[in-house]
Amino acid sequence: MLQAASSFSDTHGASLYVTGEESLSQVAMRTRRLDALSSDLLLLAETDIDAIVRQVEQTRPRLLVVDSIQAMYASGINSLPGTVSQVRECTARLLSLAKDSGIPALLIGHVTKQGAIAGPRLLEHTVDTVLSLEGDRHSGYRLLRSTKNRFGSIDELGLFQMSEHGLEGVPDASAALLAERRAGAPGSAVIPALEGSRPLLVEVQALVSPAAPHMTPRRSVTGLDYGRACLLLAVLEKREGMPLASEDVFVNVPGGIRVTEPASDLGLALALASSHHNVSVRSHTACVGEVGLTGEIRSVPRLGQRLSELARRGFRRCLVPPNPAVGAPEGIQTIEVEGLSQAFRAAFSS
Repeated sequence: MLQAASSFSDTHGASLYVTGEESLSQVAMRTRRLDALSSDLLLLAETDIDAIVRQVEQTRPRLLVVDSIQAMYASGINSLPGTVSQVRECTARLLSLAKDSGIPALLIGHVTKQGAIAGPRLLEHTVDTVLSLEGDRHSGYRLLRSTKNRFGSIDELGLFQMSEHGLEGVPDASAALLAERRAGAPGSAVIPALEGSRPLLVEVQALVSPAAPHMTPRRSVTGLDYGRACLLLAVLEKREGMPLASEDVFVNVPGGIRVTEPASDLGLALALASSHHNVSVRSHTACVGEVGLTGEIRSVPRLGQRLSELARRGFRRCLVPPNPAVGAPEGIQTIEVEGLSQAFRAAFSS
């Protein structure tokens, strides 16, 4: 938010950044480290909501950032900062200030370990837009997504990379996510996943190996839905005769990206079969499709956008559900597969 406020002030006018959890010297050190210094970036260390309102009315900034709403307090409320009554009152004061003055106010809020907004749900109901910055702490990538937007779409997605100079935008997300992919390695498949309205090419990795004797086989899933992974393992064993019940199975989506849509089913199934049989998916081949309980491949939404992204990144073949409603863009061939057996024959060279 400090970077955003500085960038905003360079082009639109003064921004007021209110810090309630850190001192001015701490924020100044971060500002210098991020190279976010701007003559129009104003800093205020304050937690009293009345003092903040007076400062806004006096300086009339073009943007207000409050870090964080849980640290603010209203003197007329007899409770500690962060309580339901304090958050309600402080949010209401800032909402009234934003409406009366026309100054957009950005509130930073705490989240729980599950990623939900901490404290009362009224904070989420009061504001116009809720943005969340997500990512694996072991990965340098961060996803900025909107979970609520009264004045626009929630289907947009921003991909950023954490560096020593702060967050930097990733202009080509698909290229970045596939940059370290090892072509021709067994247990790997590429899928065109949809994050909001934006297609991203991600790699699905799987490792299948015999479990230790007299030990319960392990199941580890990172970046995909654990329930759907277990469902696919059961389908592969029942419909394709792959003895996976006695195997350790590890699934991963590199880059800290989390894919939850059923359209990733076929990619995971190919990665599992590829690792189990130690064969690689054909080069320049991707896949997309939902897998049903009988092993059939079902249709997915926005297939045209997915295929266009694959063609842009140089893929020449894509396994798709039967009877697609859109044609393939120039440079890529679509191969319709009705079930897993047909998909395996089309995906593997042997």
